[in-house]
Amino acid sequence: MSIRPEVDPGPGRATGPAPVSLAQRKRQLVATELTEAALQLLALKGFDAVTVDEIATTAGVSKRTFFRYFASKEDVVVQFLADMGADMRAGLAARPSGERPSEALLHAVSVPLTICDDHAERALPVVRLILRTPALLARFLEHQARWREDLTEELAARLGRDPRADLYPRLAAGMALAAFDAVLHRWSEGEDAGSSTDPSALIAEAFAVLTPALDSAAS
Repeated sequence: MSIRPEVDPGPGRATGPAPVSLAQRKRQLVATELTEAALQLLALKGFDAVTVDEIATTAGVSKRTFFRYFASKEDVVVQFLADMGADMRAGLAARPSGERPSEALLHAVSVPLTICDDHAERALPVVRLILRTPALLARFLEHQARWREDLTEELAARLGRDPRADLYPRLAAGMALAAFDAVLHRWSEGEDAGSSTDPSALIAEAFAVLTPALDSAAS
């Protein structure tokens, strides 16, 4: 779940991550271990049943160390959601400039879904946790509103349109995220992580419905 593939930067963009120091790498490693421990414990036992002490013990760090990285166990999930949004915006920014809006948006929202698909045994319980815990679902919806703004801005820049005067970028971003949301809900209702209704197949199915409207309105 914490393994996030690098997005193809596309033609003319810088490649490779910026150099990081040893201290930064160590900090990222600890953050990753805490995230993994927290998400799996929360998914296994339920949000209310897990304590910060238990998360810290599982990750092999002190409670004090946990609070250096996260203000609460809810913040671990919030960061997970923030990463999903960052992946989508980066995915859209990396697409070729002449690509149809439907194809660019499909690739963008597919980035986090592909990660879920590749790590289904760990990802599915976390998705279910978020969608079935009222406090976390509220944060998820909160983040979706931010993602819509980010994708709107990115899409408007790609198309040379003003999102304040043109409804298309916001409507298109909203449609893409509605498909993303529907896919996660459908996937979470499957019997197991090996279900045939995997996220990658579901998002392709959803965009088959959306593509005519997205592309005809963009022209």
